[in-house]
Amino acid sequence: MEKGSLMQKFCRAALLTLALALPSSVQVVTAAQTITGVASWYGPGFHGRTTANGERYDMHGLTAAHKTLAFGTEVKVTNSTNGKAVIVRINDRGPFVGSRIIDLSKKAAEAIDMIGPGTAAVTVQVLT
Repeated sequence: MEKGSLMQKFCRAALLTLALALPSSVQVVTAAQTITGVASWYGPGFHGRTTANGERYDMHGLTAAHKTLAFGTEVKVTNSTNGKAVIVRINDRGPFVGSRIIDLSKKAAEAIDMIGPGTAAVTVQVLT
């Protein structure tokens, strides 16, 4: 068996495994696209813990968790109720509650005035 064909079979199997592991409700988003839904935030209980990309979670940074966007992707999150927006960098996975689409750091949530309610209707626009 040729080396190239073995590698191709391995890659196909890996992609199939990944595709089967993703929840069916996951929406893949590319640059310049937007999605709407509910955002939540996470803070003190996670501060200092390791994020999915290996860095330490800093609730005072402008970061967020998303289920599928690549680590390092920058997104603009706009609170649909008050129009306030913040730009965050994806560095973690989540949220894993209901149909929420993004989990913001405490500082990012403060920037769009969603600390009190805990969640907000938002639009997420992929920038990079």
